[in-house]
Formats: sequence, structure tokens, C-alpha cells
Amino acid sequence: MTRKIALVTGGSRGLGRDMALRLAQKGIDVILTYHTQPEKALAVAAEIETRGQKAAVLPFNVGAIAELNTFVSALQTVLKNTFATDKFDFLVNNAGMNLVIPSFAETTEDQFDTLLNIHFKGVFFLTQKLLLLLNDNGGIVNISTGLTRLTFPGSATYASMKAGIEVLTRYLAKELGPRGINVNVVAPGAIATDFSGGRLKNTPQLQEHLKSVTAIPRIGQPEDIGGVVAFLCTPEAKWVNAQRIEVSGGLQL
Repeated sequence: MTRKIALVTGGSRGLGRDMALRLAQKGIDVILTYHTQPEKALAVAAEIETRGQKAAVLPFNVGAIAELNTFVSALQTVLKNTFATDKFDFLVNNAGMNLVIPSFAETTEDQFDTLLNIHFKGVFFLTQKLLLLLNDNGGIVNISTGLTRLTFPGSATYASMKAGIEVLTRYLAKELGPRGINVNVVAPGAIATDFSGGRLKNTPQLQEHLKSVTAIPRIGQPEDIGGVVAFLCTPEAKWVNAQRIEVSGGLQL
């Protein structure tokens, strides 16, 4: 049986860490990227290897558009040297960050461009450059946000970029369908991580409000997301295509 390989961008911490570990639990080898904390990425890789899967780590800044070709070359080297292949099977576009901007009116062009490059342009062109390395009958999982369905002050720019990713996902599903590649979106709800400077994680009042408007009244954890992403990279999910799957506990139904 041919071993499957997944590439998880931003796999060193938070949601990406849990995605990488859950993929390993499914028997999938993992290449994970990090931006600023190599020691955390190496710790995730070591944990994956204790589960009997191969792992590799690469530095990557999805917002550095001019460096995408360099990353692709490094990925090709890792595929050859670590996995003895020239292709991989699943792409999880997870890497990202957010800027806490008080309002739409206060958003600067620099802030807009930063979020555009990280959450839309970078994902768009990275995926394009990786198409020749992606095996037929593989899959792509794009990570979006519950904020494309809901509105929350200060998130207009970030959510707009993610809305673009959701539209792109449907187009990719249509264009890559003849290759047997399914493309889906996972949209996390309110998750307690360091994202957005730990705004949710460090604000008890916000947590209580969100719990009061969630059908399952609690705050999400990274462990709530990774298993859904891993499922979409299994044969059981091959007929799931072009879907937006919100994982939010039923937030603001």
C-alpha cells in the first residue's frame, strides 16, 4: 500500500499542530511548515514519528509571495530525500495570522495588503505552484473562518480574505475534479488559541458571551478541528467536494 503524504502549512502550533497529529493518526505522513518557531515544529514532527509516521519540517512564510518558488524547491528536496518520491497527496492551507483592527474605517492599506498576501494571494499562488506536485486522487483542505458567515467588529478585512478562499475552493473543486482531487473548506468557529494575539483565549467576558450564543455552550479547542481536516484526507471523504464545513458547535444559529 502506497504511503500518503500531507503538507500542512502552519503546522507547528494551534490548529495546525492538531491537524498534523490527527493526520498522522490516520496513517498519513506529514510535512509541516513553521514561520518563527522551529523548535515547536520539530516537537510536532517528533510526536508524529512516535506514532509510526514519517515527518519533515520546513520554514515558510505564506505572505512572502516572492519566496514561493524557493519554498517549492525546498519541498521537492524534502520529498525526494525524506520520502523517496516527487509528489504528495494532500495540501492543507492552514498558515495564517490576524491583525486586531478596531474597525473597517481604521484599516490601513498596509494592514489590508498583509492580510491579503497571507490569506488569499499566498494561498492562491502556493496552491497553483503545487498542482504539479499533487497526486491525482488527492485532496486540498482550505482553512477559513466562521467569520465569513457571522460578523464581529474588527474582522472585516480578515473575513473578506477568507470569503475569497471559500469562492476559490469551489472553482478549484470544479477544475481539479477530473484529476480526482476533492477540495473543501473547514471553517472553525470560536477557538481558544493564540490567534489574534490570544484575544479570545485571554478575554473571559468574550468567552462567556460566545458560550451564551452557541448551541453547545462552550469555547472550541484545537482538538475540535484537526479531526475534521484529517477526515477530509481519507478515502471515506472522497465524495465530499466543494463543501464549507463549519466547526463551531452551532454558533449563532
